[in-house]
Amino acid sequence: MLSFLQKIGKALMTPIAVLPIAALLLRFGFGDIFEGQSAAIMKAAGDAVFGNLDLLFGIGIAYGLAKNHDGAAALAGAIGVLIAKAVYISIDDTVNMGVFIGIIIGVLAGLLYNRFHTVKLPEFLGFFGGKRFVPIITALTAILVGVLAGYYWHYIQDGIDAFSNAIIGLGEIGTFIYGTLNRLLIPLGLHHILNSVFWFQLGDYEYIQAGKTLVAHGDLHRFFAGDKTAGIYMAGFYPVMMFGLPALGLAMYLNTPKSKRKKVGAILAGVAFTSFLTGITEPFEFLFLFVAPVLFIAHALLTGLSLALAQLLGIHAGFGFSAGFIDYIVNYKLATKPLLIIPLGLLIGFVYFVVGYTLLKYLKVDLFKEMETDEAGAGVQTAPAKQNSETEAFIQALGGRDNILDTDACITRLRMTVKNSTDLKDEAFKTLGAAGIIRPDNSTIQIVLGARAEKVAEGIREELQRG
Repeated sequence: MLSFLQKIGKALMTPIAVLPIAALLLRFGFGDIFEGQSAAIMKAAGDAVFGNLDLLFGIGIAYGLAKNHDGAAALAGAIGVLIAKAVYISIDDTVNMGVFIGIIIGVLAGLLYNRFHTVKLPEFLGFFGGKRFVPIITALTAILVGVLAGYYWHYIQDGIDAFSNAIIGLGEIGTFIYGTLNRLLIPLGLHHILNSVFWFQLGDYEYIQAGKTLVAHGDLHRFFAGDKTAGIYMAGFYPVMMFGLPALGLAMYLNTPKSKRKKVGAILAGVAFTSFLTGITEPFEFLFLFVAPVLFIAHALLTGLSLALAQLLGIHAGFGFSAGFIDYIVNYKLATKPLLIIPLGLLIGFVYFVVGYTLLKYLKVDLFKEMETDEAGAGVQTAPAKQNSETEAFIQALGGRDNILDTDACITRLRMTVKNSTDLKDEAFKTLGAAGIIRPDNSTIQIVLGARAEKVAEGIREELQRG
C-alpha cells in the first residue's frame, strides 16, 4: 500500500509541473504588468489550466502510473474524467468533486492500462484489443464512478468539509500541523497527496472573469485568483526555504572537521542556494535525513512553526512552483504583508542555526563521514570510482539489467522497481552522487539525485532498450 501511495504521489508531479506557468500567466493578468486585452488574455490562459485541474490530474496521474508512460493511458484518463463528471452532474448538479475526480479516475485509468493494454479480443473485435481497449474499459468504469459519486459523494464531501472546518478552526495550530506533516511525509513521497487537499481543494472563492462567475478551489488557485485570504498554507514556507535551510547549512559547515570543510562547503553552498532561489529542498534534506533523523524531525517542527507564525502575522503569500526567491519576487505584489517575510525569515534562520548547531554538536554526528579529507583526496568519496559510463554504473549498482523491472523518476528521485533491493549497496549509489536512499519494500528503491534524476532515468531506459 505504501508503495502504491508513493506511485500516486509521484504521478501527481506530472500535472503539478504545469502549474508554475499557469500561475505566472495569472500573475501577468492582474493588470500591473500587462494592461487591457493583453492582461485579459494572460488571465484567461492561466484560468484555463486552473479551471480544469481535475482533467489535468486525470491525464497526468494515468500517464504517470501506466507502464512505459503510454499515451493511451492519458487518453483514457481524460475520457474517464469527462464521462464521470457528466454522469454525476446529471444525477445531482450540486456535486463538485474538484481534483478528487481527477485523482480517482487517473488512478483507475493507470491501473486499467497496466491490466488490459495487452488484452486480446476475438478476431472479429481485434481492432479494439490491446491499447485501444483501455479507453473503452475506462469509459465504462467512469460511468460507474459517476453514478456512485452522484448519489454518495455528498457524504464524503461533508467529511471533507468537516475536516477543512476543523483545520481552519484550529487557526495557527492547524497550520502548524499541516506544515509539520508536509515535511515529515517527504521521505515517503506522500507530501504531494497532502498538498493536493490544502492547495487545490480547501476553501472556495468566486470571482468574475470575462463577465462570467468562476470559482477557485484551494489555497493556491484562490491566491492567484485574487483572494486576499488565501496563501495561509504557503506563506510560511518562504522563511524556511530562503532563510532556514541556508542557516542550517552554515551550522552543518561549522560542525564539519576543518580538513573536510572545503569540499563540504561547496556541497552545502550548492544545495542551500538551490533552496533559497527555487525552493527545491530535497537535495538538502536528504543530506541529513538518514544520518541525523532527530535533526530532520526538528526541521519538520520548525517548518510547522514558520507556517503558524506567518499566519499569526497575517502574511498571505502563495507560489506557483515553490517558496524560493524567484516566486517571492514574482508574487510580491499579490501577497499580503510580503515584506514581513524578511524579518520572519531572519528569525527562523536564527532558530534553525541554533537548533541545528546544538543538535549536531550534542549528537556528534559527522554528516560527511564517507568523505575523505581535503588533503587526502580533495573530498572524494572513498568508494572506488566507476570506470564505465554513469548509466552503466547505475545499472550495475542496481544489480544489473536482469534485476531491473521498471525505471521512473520525479523531480529529485530516481524511482526503481527491482526484483530484489535488499542486496543493493547504498555506498555504490552515494559514489554516484546520491544524497539518500529509500527502500519502501524489497522490490522498490528510491535514489535521491537532485535535478539530474530524470536524466539518469532516461539514460537507464535507453540503455536497457538497446540491451
